[in-house]
Amino acid sequence: MLRWAFFFLVIALVAALFGFGGIAGAAAGIAQFLFVLFLILFIAALLFGRRILS
Repeated sequence: MLRWAFFFLVIALVAALFGFGGIAGAAAGIAQFLFVLFLILFIAALLFGRRILS
């Protein structure tokens, strides 16, 4: 999921470079959403995941 967020961030940067503001904004929004979702799932996995060394 973090890979997809990075992918959409790159798409947003390239689109902004070429002047496609609408596409850049949409891709940046998707990248931001995926990054926040990744953080939530990562923290949930840390809190509720199995302990390997316990």
